[in-house]
Amino acid sequence: MDERDLALLKIAQDGIALTSRPYQALGEELGMSEQEVVERLSSLEKEGIIRRFAATIGHRALGIVANAMIAWRASPEELQKAGELLGSDEEVTHCYERASCENWPYNLYTMVHSRSREECLETARRLSRISGIAEYRVLFSEREYKKTSARI
Repeated sequence: MDERDLALLKIAQDGIALTSRPYQALGEELGMSEQEVVERLSSLEKEGIIRRFAATIGHRALGIVANAMIAWRASPEELQKAGELLGSDEEVTHCYERASCENWPYNLYTMVHSRSREECLETARRLSRISGIAEYRVLFSEREYKKTSARI
């Protein structure tokens, strides 16, 4: 990755123009041809630097208003398998292992989003059944202060 790639990423991370030639518009802003932009983005994707290009959906406008983090207590023996299983579920948007502590024994976390709190709770019950993890806590979002992806 060189400085031109970095400049391209800094602009692209904020979104690309909704035009018939978005890569041409990016190129004009950066002094690159449309073809160079496409080649650089393709190369960055192949290297794993760019995961994907996708629309960002305003989920609240679609009626998806309930967000829950589910904290799971997985034994050390089941943690890896449970993380992979839960992380592969379509309704799970994030899945992380974190260290537990004395007063908080949960070490696996998933995020789910739904049209209601009850739907989130049903998802948690279903995930509990398929993973075999019976001990979990559902923490609903009360207010969103900030939501963004990692930036360069």
